[in-house]
Amino acid sequence: MKRKTLFSAMVIVAILCTQFFNMAYASKGNVLSYGEYGRAATLDPITSNDMISMRLTELLFNGLVGIDKKQEIVPELAESWEVDGDGKVYTFNLRKDVFWHPKEGQEAQPFTADDVVFTYKIMMHPKTITPLKVRYEFIEDVKQINEYTVKFFLKRPILNALGKFTFKIIPKHGPSNPVYLTRDDKFAQNPIGTGPYMLEKIGSDGEVVLKANDKYFKGKPKIGRFVAKSFADQNIMNQALTFNAIDMVVLVNPRHIPELQGDKRFILQPYNALSYSFFGYNTRNPLLADKRVRQAFTMAINRDEMLRSFFNDQGTVISGPFAPGSWAYNLKVKVTPYDISEAKKLLNEAGFVKGPSGFMEKDGQPLNLTLSVPISKESEAVKRVVLAFKNYLKKINVGIKVDFLEWQAWKEAVFQNHDFDIMFASWVFDDSADISSLFHSSESGPWKNNFGGFKNSTVDSLIVESKLTMDHVKRRTIYRKLHALLADEAPYTFLWTLTNYSAFHKDLRKVEIHPYKFFTYADDWFLKSKK
Repeated sequence: MKRKTLFSAMVIVAILCTQFFNMAYASKGNVLSYGEYGRAATLDPITSNDMISMRLTELLFNGLVGIDKKQEIVPELAESWEVDGDGKVYTFNLRKDVFWHPKEGQEAQPFTADDVVFTYKIMMHPKTITPLKVRYEFIEDVKQINEYTVKFFLKRPILNALGKFTFKIIPKHGPSNPVYLTRDDKFAQNPIGTGPYMLEKIGSDGEVVLKANDKYFKGKPKIGRFVAKSFADQNIMNQALTFNAIDMVVLVNPRHIPELQGDKRFILQPYNALSYSFFGYNTRNPLLADKRVRQAFTMAINRDEMLRSFFNDQGTVISGPFAPGSWAYNLKVKVTPYDISEAKKLLNEAGFVKGPSGFMEKDGQPLNLTLSVPISKESEAVKRVVLAFKNYLKKINVGIKVDFLEWQAWKEAVFQNHDFDIMFASWVFDDSADISSLFHSSESGPWKNNFGGFKNSTVDSLIVESKLTMDHVKRRTIYRKLHALLADEAPYTFLWTLTNYSAFHKDLRKVEIHPYKFFTYADDWFLKSKK
């Protein structure tokens, strides 16, 4: 009898929760709430290096030029431009009707050439830690010609130079330090942009509320507010969607796709982000410095089995540093096969033998390593991936301790202090296929993307050569050489690229998703009025 009463009470609670979520959804008006797995580290576009932050900065800021839905370059903050005969000088004529989001209690200030010069200078300052710096080393200098004209002087002509001027412009009056930018600057959490939305508030739980910019130069956006809600658990995020607590999930866990496909309230929309997941190795550790060890680890794990079991086979196993679908991907490089016996042979060749502890040893040092994973990635699927990695390596007598760290602690351990052996993460790329910040030896310092300290002179030379060529066919050839070389060097165990799906309520209309920045076209989205 008690069990029946308890069950009835649970049903009543579930019904009340459903009714509450439906009421909340029906009464919220012109507000789009969306779910993110994790929270933004920073809201400024220069120090950002995570996708959650990048998606938000896409709503807050603009570049000199943009990319439209046809993937063509279009004016944004610059209304026109000229390129001199040898392709080394770009002159941008700026719009005169753009205003920065106003600081509280102040009038909105106009956007001018001063801000463009300021952005480039602070972005390239040696003390500014940003993944963007390596992408813009081809620029020699920038000069303000007048209030609404700015010139960029290139060191050399480069392919698709105009498309690189999509980097976001920040205001000269924004950061408290006018020389260089850090994540400790108040601007990083209180951004001022020119974009379609402006920051309203950041909650203690990581919720970010953006409101429509009435003075947006392209016209006021159709949705009044964007609310980014942070979730530490993908199952709870999916429940929030199905109970109408949020309208959209940016990236659906593949395990939830069948459930959402059967729910007529939602639309599942695929988008082909150029991304992949990987295990990254700290090559500063002498145990991991020999590529044969890293190759052995790659050979010891069954990636096809993991993709099939943990992600419903919604993806493709990859062989190297470019995502399938990219023009740079080398289809001739085959995926390293799963082969336990060959993996053991490679460890033996690298000088490891099975010791009395039961683990592989070299010079008396056992091959026991720590795998660092951010706690925001502690989803069911990721847990299974990292535990499978541990179990696969156990078969070749390698000890792995999985260490889940709080998101900020993980980033500091991996990117700042390099205090890790192996890490698990994902990269997302734009269509430039630029991997220089990931593998060039000069990018191995604190907060840089070559967190594993990988060094290879041939890789460095090929990266430099790829930046110097103006021939797209030659660049593709260089990238394919890089693909083959990095597949062999194995600074990462390259895992897979997943097919991405966003899920959103059917009342959200005119949704087009940018594969990399997601919200690029969001000022055209609108919510159907609810009665």
